[in-house]
Amino acid sequence: MEWVENALSTRRGTLMIGGAAAVLAAIILVVYLKNYRSSVDASNATDAVLVAKNMIQKGAPGNFVAADRQYQVTSIRAKELQTGAISDPGTLRGLVAAHDIYPGQQLTTSDFVAAAPGALQTNLSGDQRAIAVPVDAAHGMSGQIAPGDHVDVYAGLNQSGTIGGARPVIKLLMENALVLRTPTTGAPVGAVVLRGRGPQTAALAFAADNGKIWLVLRPASGARPEKVSLMDTSVLLGLRPVR
Repeated sequence: MEWVENALSTRRGTLMIGGAAAVLAAIILVVYLKNYRSSVDASNATDAVLVAKNMIQKGAPGNFVAADRQYQVTSIRAKELQTGAISDPGTLRGLVAAHDIYPGQQLTTSDFVAAAPGALQTNLSGDQRAIAVPVDAAHGMSGQIAPGDHVDVYAGLNQSGTIGGARPVIKLLMENALVLRTPTTGAPVGAVVLRGRGPQTAALAFAADNGKIWLVLRPASGARPEKVSLMDTSVLLGLRPVR
């Protein structure tokens, strides 16, 4: 261009163009350094995510994983975050582990899936167990109880004695047991699925094989503890039952 040629023809013009080039180069350098610093800061930024603290087995309910704090909150650099990393324990509600998750592994949305409707695992944690108890219509209150109800479980057995042979007794085995399923909601025909703790379910299994099981419906709220633990023929004589 003519004005550039005129400027270059003089010493002053040459200096002016050189200065402008230097200013432009400085601007470009500042922009580059700023962008570089931003990228470095972004790569060093950390986010808080949930990391498994112990082995989480396939099918483990997410709400129990959160309630039992089977995770620890860890700060991890953004570039090391896995896709779908979970930072809020509330995200686990209503989900179950899709596969085994190992200690130190980031919890991600792909590690959990929606729980199947009525899945038993969503109601079990720690030493709780689910057991199907065979009962007939009368002893099991067929049609009168439903999942979510609470019952007391009694066992009728014949107790061996040193005098007079065996005597019939009824004993309270489980108090405030949660009904998980009935025959109309997935339990085997002629059975009810109850939730109990380890030793209780063992005693219940023994009683079901060697005696009769009674289910007694509890009030939906305000139920008081049952004081009678063992009943025998003494109650027919007006004597106090064993407490």
